[in-house]
Amino acid sequence: MKTFSTPSAAPGRQRAARAPWAPHLRLLALTTLLALGASALQVAQAAPGDHRGGGGGPGWMMDSPRHLDRLLDRVDATAEQRAQIRQITERAREAGRAQHEQMRSLRDQSAALFAQPTVDARAAETLRQQMLAQHDQASKRQLQTMLDISRVLTPEQRQKIAERMKQGRAMMERHRSEREALEGARQ
Repeated sequence: MKTFSTPSAAPGRQRAARAPWAPHLRLLALTTLLALGASALQVAQAAPGDHRGGGGGPGWMMDSPRHLDRLLDRVDATAEQRAQIRQITERAREAGRAQHEQMRSLRDQSAALFAQPTVDARAAETLRQQMLAQHDQASKRQLQTMLDISRVLTPEQRQKIAERMKQGRAMMERHRSEREALEGARQ
């Protein structure tokens, strides 16, 4: 290891020179951590059952059977439609639970990787790609659920649901802006 003397070092003591790439390694580790965290957050947000307050896809309809029943009440769904949609959403929930466990495992692996004395950039990239693949699967499952439900409902019923989703998003935006205004006033 290359060493050099510094004027402030005690006589006879030498300090190891820093490798010129050391700051870049820290930056790489931090960037990797942020990328893994962002990927995990995206996947978590895409998972069924994690949407609240009338989000953008069928995930918010699957929060609970009660939410689904209220929605189907609003569109005057028939008993047959209700049974078919319950089957569709239950299949999606089951698939979502399995994927949730897989994501938990990937997040645990990510935390273990980051805790190592030296972060393996290749392993971090592999985990990031696995997390993105999980996100893609969740997105595809949500789209398929939406398409399956759309085949059961009439165009008029779908229009009512779309309007309800639009109202839910508007309400969420209003609450968010009110919350931000209150937080800004406190500061």
